[in-house]
This record gives sequence, C-alpha cells and structure tokens, in this order.
Amino acid sequence: MSAVAAVRTPLLTEARRGFAPWAGLAVLLTLAGTLAAEADRWQGGWAETATALHTAVLIAVPAAAAAGCWQGGRERRRRTRELWETAVRSPLARFLVSALPTALWVAAGYLAAAGLALLATWPYALGAAGDGPRLAQVPADAAVTGAAVLVGQVVGRVVPWRAAAPLLAVACYVGLGVPAVADSGAGRHLDPAFMVLDTSVPVWWLPPAMVLWTGGLAGAAVLAYAARRRWTAVLPLAAATAAAVLLTQTGDGLWRTDPVVRRQVCDTSVAPAVCVNARYAGALPQLTDALSDVTGRLEGVRNLPVRWSDRWDGPRADEAGLPSLTPLGRSFVRGRLTDPVMFAWQAVGALQLRGGCPDDAASTADDAVLNYLAPQPDQEYFDRLDALGDARQRAALAERRAARARLAAMGGAERRTWLSAYFAARAACDAKGVPAL
Repeated sequence: MSAVAAVRTPLLTEARRGFAPWAGLAVLLTLAGTLAAEADRWQGGWAETATALHTAVLIAVPAAAAAGCWQGGRERRRRTRELWETAVRSPLARFLVSALPTALWVAAGYLAAAGLALLATWPYALGAAGDGPRLAQVPADAAVTGAAVLVGQVVGRVVPWRAAAPLLAVACYVGLGVPAVADSGAGRHLDPAFMVLDTSVPVWWLPPAMVLWTGGLAGAAVLAYAARRRWTAVLPLAAATAAAVLLTQTGDGLWRTDPVVRRQVCDTSVAPAVCVNARYAGALPQLTDALSDVTGRLEGVRNLPVRWSDRWDGPRADEAGLPSLTPLGRSFVRGRLTDPVMFAWQAVGALQLRGGCPDDAASTADDAVLNYLAPQPDQEYFDRLDALGDARQRAALAERRAARARLAAMGGAERRTWLSAYFAARAACDAKGVPAL
C-alpha cells in the first residue's frame, strides 16, 4: 500500500464515521438555531443576512475549538495513546488524520447554515438591481471556523483535562467578543468576528487576509506540536504576522460604504415623491401605499419638500427623512411593513421637523396638521388621559380639539392655502409665521 493510500484510507474512515460528522452536525444545528431565533432581524435583507452570518462566527469558532479539543483528547480518554504512537505514520500525519476530518466537517456545517440562511432570505429579499447575496466572507468565515478546530485539537492533546473543551469555548467566546464590539484598538481588526454596519462591505482582499492570519496561527500551532522539525512552524507564523501587519495598518479602511446604499429608488407619481434606499427597493410599493392618504390630502399644497428620502447620511435640504425601515424586525419584518398607520404618522412628523425646529415651535398647529394628515387610532385614548388631568391639561386639550375641528372644517382651497403657509413657516422655523387656526 502506498504512503498516500495509507493516509487516505484512515482519513476517509474518520470522515465517514466517528466524531467528525457529529461535530459538523452540532455546528450546523447550533448556528441554525441561533440564526432562526433572530430571523426577524435579517430575513429580508441581503446585507443583514451577511452581517448575521459573519456575526455567527462568534458562536461557530468557540464551538469548533471545543470540538477540536474534545477530539484531541480522544486517545487519552480511550487509553490508546501509547498504542496510537506506535503507528508507522509520523506524529504530524497521525495528528492530521484525526484533526482534518473534524475541521472539514465543522467548516461544512458553517457553510450549510449559511446556505440555509441565504435560502431563507431569498423569498423576502427587497433589493434593487445590483443588490444580491453578500458571499465574500462566507468561505473565509468557514475557513476560520475550520482553523479553530486545529488549534482546539492541539490544546486537547496538550491539556490532559476533560473540562478543557468547555473552558476553551468560553475563552474563545470572550476573546472574540470583546474586540468585536470595541470602538478602538488594533486588536479589533484582527478579530474574525469583528462586527460592522450593514451599510459596509469588506475590501476584496480582507477575506483572504483573514484566512491567512487565522490559518497561519493554526498551522504554526500544529507544526510546533506535531512536526519532526518544529522550526518549520516559523513559516506559517511569518505568513500570519504579515497578514496581521496588513490588517492593523489598514485599520478602518478594511471596510467601505456599500455602493448600493448610496442609491435611491423613487416613486415620483406622488408629491412629495417617496424614495427608499436601493437595498429595499422592493418595499417601495408598500411605502407609497402606506402614504397614499397623506399624499392625497397634500395634493395642491405648496412649500413641501421635494421628496421623502432614505439616505444613509441623512436627508438633504430639500428633503424630509423617510421613517427608517431598519433595523429589520421592528417596523419591517420579512418584507412586510408591520404598521402602515404608524409609518404614515412618522412620515408626517418628518415633514413638520425637516427644518430642525424645536418640537414645540407651533405645537397646536402641529397637532392639528398631524391629526388631519395621519390620524392615530390611539389619539382618543391619549385625549381621555388629558381630560382626566389638571386644569392646564384640560385647557390645552380643548385648544387642540378646537384647532383640529377648524382645520377639518375648512374648504379645500382654504385648507390648501393654510397648509402651504404652515409648511413655509415650518421649513423656516418661524413659529410666529404659522397661520392661526
């Protein structure tokens, strides 16, 4: 039997039977359960799904390291270590026969979980043309997860303690989690679980550099433990050091703003126009429909902003901010607007405050306009609370109700003229210029 066959046969046996397949299944089920528990927050947006999968490394790597550590102590638990060491194969070959199947199965478990998450997002994805699955980091994160198995197996061989596996998992979780949420520090750029905004994408060379950094460390640990010429560990360690220098020197430049985020998709059939970030272009018909009563009542009114916009850096001078659809899981879940009435109410509030005026600049008129354009079902409840209050609250309530009644009783032309003057004064933050009601 050739040397290649002598190694290949045990590898295939380990890959088909024993602990390795179960380790991969455990990682798959763990990640699938973790992702499913928070599906409202990512299912429906490709960027959110990519962020969720990348953040899942914080769970996958500790699980992988613990699996490798447990596998590394297998011979000790079975008391067959001395017998295993009498095999013809070298210590490195014996180590790889045990470690590689587990690493490959664990990496496959991560990839399977990622595939399921992408399939779950596909029916609800809302992006415009040019938007799609963010796959750049998925293979790299799978490789990082597999590398954790190799490091864990070294620890399992060196530390003769059954509790080493869970303790290593905890240490990995803390070691990855603290830099991942840090606002500063070079260490966060070396963290494979470093969390970024949904509006950012990595530079093209970040995933391979991260694989070189983590894989180099894992390779150095394996060679330092199992190679006959342990000095060869210097080679992967040098590669890891070079990658680390590149990552830390680049710093925040590792991520750039997603080009899709800068685009707006608009419905100009209404005034103001309704514009949404291109990541959620598929939601535009729902948003226009939710605002249809508002735009219908504003027909013919002057001094309005040109559009509602959903820009990542805020609305421009001639725009009002569209109520945010993010973070997903609140106002928007699986491609559906959860509360169109509240969305319209918030949109009218954005029209009123687009000049950055204090909230109480013209509170009575603001209340009347808000109740005319986007009445809230809960308004009567809050009015009843004010009616039970002191004399000042009851007087303010009577004033607000009278203003609402006067605005509602105006004729169409009179109301359009009044609203035009109101929005002109509101845009200029001129509370004294708001016409009386």
